[in-house]
Amino acid sequence: MELEEYKAITEGLLFASGEEGITKNKLASLLELDKKSVHQLLNEMAEDYKQSHRGLTIMDSQGTLHLTTKPEHASYYRRLLESPGSTRLSQAALETLAIIAYQQPITRIEVDDLRGVKSDRAIQTLANRGLIEEKGRKDAIGRPILYGTTKDFLIYFGLTSIEDLPPLSELKQPEDIEGEADLFFEKFTEDPLSEDE
Repeated sequence: MELEEYKAITEGLLFASGEEGITKNKLASLLELDKKSVHQLLNEMAEDYKQSHRGLTIMDSQGTLHLTTKPEHASYYRRLLESPGSTRLSQAALETLAIIAYQQPITRIEVDDLRGVKSDRAIQTLANRGLIEEKGRKDAIGRPILYGTTKDFLIYFGLTSIEDLPPLSELKQPEDIEGEADLFFEKFTEDPLSEDE
């Protein structure tokens, strides 16, 4: 396999790994390369990303690699996040937001269990929008991050406190939270988070 093909695969793997990232050892295993070859590959990719026409870079956070945007472009990303109604929240993000709103504080793994699918991207989107934030760490193996809603969440949805959310007292199973909460969030389809159509 050509070096450029390895680079393309590595870039795709880094993108697909999302906020969890991927370790060098895992990358070596997936690419079926030795550590020295992976090190060389990553160095070449880092040089490629230094070019001014590239908008991404590889961040090494305690041995875990992440594909991230360049810090020097941060002001543009801030504008995007601060522009009201710039993008619509996806159904996945709304489902995730509903679960976090009703079950907070809650870990990403617990959200995944309730949704039945991975929620990494949805959580990242909600955090970027300032609708959820870290609320500490769970006292469990690995000390996973606990998420909860923010003051901006209350403002966006016209609530004075989290107690203003409709009660889910009739629920018998935690899995019902997603469907019941969706009924509440449906009335916000034309809220400031949505584009004018």
